Amino acid sequence: MFVIVGTGAGGGLLARELAKNGKKVVILEKGPYIDSKDAFNYYDKYAPGVDLLSTTCVGGSTAVSMANMVRALDEELHEFGIDLTKEYEYVEELVGVHELDDSHIGRGTQLFLDAARDLGLDVVKMPKAIREEECIQCGKCAFGCPVNAKWTAKDFVDEAVEAGAELICEAEVIDIILCNMEASGVKYVKDHEEHLIKTDKIILCAGAIQTPIIMKNMGLTGIGREIFFDPFVTVGGYLKDINFNTEVQMAALVKGKNFVLSPHFSSFIKGNIDNPDVDDKDILSIMVKTPDECKGYVHTDGFVRKENTIEDIRYLAEGVATAGFILEKAGVDPTTIGSTVYRGAHPGGTVQIGKALDSNLESEIPNLYVCDASVLPISPGKPPILTILALAKRLADYLINK
Repeated sequence: MFVIVGTGAGGGLLARELAKNGKKVVILEKGPYIDSKDAFNYYDKYAPGVDLLSTTCVGGSTAVSMANMVRALDEELHEFGIDLTKEYEYVEELVGVHELDDSHIGRGTQLFLDAARDLGLDVVKMPKAIREEECIQCGKCAFGCPVNAKWTAKDFVDEAVEAGAELICEAEVIDIILCNMEASGVKYVKDHEEHLIKTDKIILCAGAIQTPIIMKNMGLTGIGREIFFDPFVTVGGYLKDINFNTEVQMAALVKGKNFVLSPHFSSFIKGNIDNPDVDDKDILSIMVKTPDECKGYVHTDGFVRKENTIEDIRYLAEGVATAGFILEKAGVDPTTIGSTVYRGAHPGGTVQIGKALDSNLESEIPNLYVCDASVLPISPGKPPILTILALAKRLADYLINK
């Protein structure tokens, strides 16, 4: 029997693949099963000074993602003997990765594309997993899709349950039980009562914060001593009646050496403009996202500390300057351009391949595996969902064949 802890990208796909191949699967999820439109109510809260975006619910942070699907860390993973070529092809077809139809490229996004091309930047439409025939172009992807038009890991969890998997929600894992130094059970709390599941295969997919907490509580060392989360700010300004706030967000991508840029609305931008008549519909803005160094740690009580290096700040400054050039070229009033505060997304690197895990994502404890963003060896500086899905497919095939 397989026990999967967490229902994000890694846990969702693993549950689907294992259950559909006749394996007995139990899925433990700390959060509730929700409607996608309510996902914004389940953002996690961290220590003061750490503004990190993640959610706890069935589907994990995929529920509030933009459904962006880009390949990341190919060369870096090759160093560990991991080639995801066939897995990428499998999951891209499975979730329907494609560039959005022109019908779903709004005026603001088109201005971004045109301005970036005019400036000689490497710009493309963002590969996404969104069903245009269902998408109402409301601009609310990060709040949870109100019409379920985008893929989330909850889709895979539902398929796993249909194939016979058992889903237990609002179940917080508190310990992994060992027998002869091998993983043999999972202890969790639900409705204030402790429960124990005996099993011979455990896969932690609880995310880059919760997974290392579980492992540290087991007494494992070297876990959670590093963490990355892609730093980002949103830069924008005034462009009357652009109506960018109702477009599909992040539908285009500029790939710089040290940063990526994508059109992304933030209502905070209008607070930088000294004009009370400026409305959300008058804002065009761009997300600037960079990779960062793995400086920081996760404590067993959930406290997260993140440190930023000079390189982190330099990369962000490069991206912000480039975003400013694009905005001005697109017609934004340059005197109104401002930025949001620094935030973080896509936490990872807390249980790394090559340090805490082997190339099959197995820990030093036999039969204890990890498959979420915590396994990534360095920050990708771009959305990691597709890479996590590919790693999950690779692990599922390994476990099925094993």
